[in-house]
Amino acid sequence: MLRRISATLLLLSLSASGLAAVLPEDRADVLYHLYDGGGVTIDGPSVLVRKQVGKSLSFVGNHYLDYVSSASIDVVTTASPYDEEREQWSLGMDYLRGNTTMSLNYVSSVESDYDASTWALSVKQDFFGQLTTVALSYAHGENVVGRSDDETFSRDMLAQQYGVSITQILTKNLITALNFETVTEEGFLNNPYRTVRYADSGSALGYSYEPELYPNTRTSNALGIRAKYFLPYRAAVEAEYRYFTDTWDIEGHTVSLGYTHPWKNWIFSGKVRLHDQTGASFFSDLFPRSEATNFRGRDKELSDMSTTTVQLKASYTFLDDPVGWQGFLKRGSVSASLDLLTADYDEFRDLTSGAPAGEEPFYSLEANVVQIFLSFWY
Repeated sequence: MLRRISATLLLLSLSASGLAAVLPEDRADVLYHLYDGGGVTIDGPSVLVRKQVGKSLSFVGNHYLDYVSSASIDVVTTASPYDEEREQWSLGMDYLRGNTTMSLNYVSSVESDYDASTWALSVKQDFFGQLTTVALSYAHGENVVGRSDDETFSRDMLAQQYGVSITQILTKNLITALNFETVTEEGFLNNPYRTVRYADSGSALGYSYEPELYPNTRTSNALGIRAKYFLPYRAAVEAEYRYFTDTWDIEGHTVSLGYTHPWKNWIFSGKVRLHDQTGASFFSDLFPRSEATNFRGRDKELSDMSTTTVQLKASYTFLDDPVGWQGFLKRGSVSASLDLLTADYDEFRDLTSGAPAGEEPFYSLEANVVQIFLSFWY
């Protein structure tokens, strides 16, 4: 939950980087998203409304729904497919004073076996004739983990995020951003449903299962750099690199390269993103025996893995009237994007293959992410 909010705050800060300190424009957004891949389908709507009050305050509210249907490799090998609904709402405000923008946000997310609430605060300051922007952020999340099949099961998890970013306009065509983020987590960090497997000669499969067990603390650090260069014909190229490491011995590298091209009322863009990471120190696809180590995990996202994502996006602007169409709407836009994701797991094996224990092929998946975005400025 907190990581998702942190990513959102980072994207918002970068999208506004290089501009004079101003409040967000009055607008309403409607989003439909769909994730389909690896036996998991997630879809739902999101509605967001922003409104200025006077010259110094702006308020924002958001309502977000996820409908999850899962028959993923984790589920079909140890449990039954399930359907889930997650509802999230958030409220926030921005306060502008001179070249300083202060933002406060609250997010609440509820599902049948997981409740999360997060407060986030950020401060952004422009320097040197608004060529340099420094932003600081902090988020505090309190989460309660439950089990849908056990009403008495309840575990707490506390997460905190600290972030700093520096955005610099180097030339009239080049803007760069450097950001650093630390996330600390404490409490129940594993999945109450997930199990690990261990070699068992007494089992017909050659292995048996037991609950996973994670450390109760985790600290991660991420350093990213992003550059965007505006070409003479109004197009732009963008490059980004991110390095990630944590106390579970995961080390990740992410690079992306994108291109944006406007044409009349259209904006077309494409991006390629490559990610590679090492596995957690306590991950194993097949442990040699029961309780073989102090900590045990078999979540595929903790294994050695690499992913490739190709994104295609198009936006169209209509009702472009600075005065206000019929005295109300100033502008509208509709956007659609498609992400094609492939993921290869270098240690996590596909148990559905029926091969002998420890000889199964490594698992891989393909997924599509579709987003349709409708915005109105008023």
